[in-house]
Amino acid sequence: MSKLILFLVASFLITSCNQNLKQEELITVKGKISVEDMGVSLIHEHIIVDWIGADSTGYHRWDRSKVIERALPFLMDAKEKGVNTIFECTPAYLGRDPLLLKELSERTGINIVTNTGYYGTNDNKFIPKHAFDDTPESIARIWIEEFNDGIEGTDVFPGFIKIAVERIDTLSSLHEKIVRAAAIAHKATGLTIVSHTGTDGPAFAQLEILKNEGVSPEAFVWTHAQHGTFDGYIEAAKQGAWISIDNVNSTKANKSGGIDWYVELLTKLKKENVLHKILISHDAGWYNVGQENGGRYRSYTDIFEYLIPRLKANGFSQEDIDLLLIKNPKRAYGVKIRKL
Repeated sequence: MSKLILFLVASFLITSCNQNLKQEELITVKGKISVEDMGVSLIHEHIIVDWIGADSTGYHRWDRSKVIERALPFLMDAKEKGVNTIFECTPAYLGRDPLLLKELSERTGINIVTNTGYYGTNDNKFIPKHAFDDTPESIARIWIEEFNDGIEGTDVFPGFIKIAVERIDTLSSLHEKIVRAAAIAHKATGLTIVSHTGTDGPAFAQLEILKNEGVSPEAFVWTHAQHGTFDGYIEAAKQGAWISIDNVNSTKANKSGGIDWYVELLTKLKKENVLHKILISHDAGWYNVGQENGGRYRSYTDIFEYLIPRLKANGFSQEDIDLLLIKNPKRAYGVKIRKL
């Protein structure tokens, strides 16, 4: 009898764990999917960017059909390399176009994820006027409404919160407010906070704000961390944050972001046993509105054509590669409220 009870209890626990796993989802431009269906994921890419500023940008600035024509072959190349999910990190007031992304997702079969949030670098050029005077709660309410009701009257919903701060150790009052708004929105939605950050100082300043707001570092992605330090990565990983080293670029030779640089850095991170907190991507694409044919559009394939072969030649297993491109994105971006 006791063995039967133990068996039933074990079965119940396994079933509960499986149900909890199934409940964790990702919100794509076509709707919700299980994180188990994300597959190989590129967590920081762009399709379109408009640098004109929050007071002038809008859908009138580009022809969707031309952007789709330009971007489509690059996305298909990524799909041929095995990419199943792409996080499109262009925020509101900087070229975000949910319907364009939805059409590209439908035509390619790639899961595309868009965002909510405000981008605070470049002298706040891309932050709408209301945010300068609004409270963090008022700003967060706009992002939460997009999560609940869709983006700008569409049936497309955000899958993460994208913010940006300047590369200074002491954040401005406006940028502190944006981070607090992100914390409030996270607690209401479970969306991961992805912050254009760069160096160590602003990364840890944001983590402190989030913790003061009761949000776990597990909810935070330190974006463009390639501009930070190795010691900073280790400390952030210990706190639970995600470190996004997201500018893989084979044309950079031995520079930061080049293949040799990535191999050396990832090898060191593996030796320190923090590979389970690392995210990689290209920060590529970039149809630049206003430039002829969108300007230079960079491909999403350098990781697969250059970095992975070099990593394997330097002792990385397929399990290590899957950790970086499948398991870590799944754990980092599944919709889940992460409180302290």
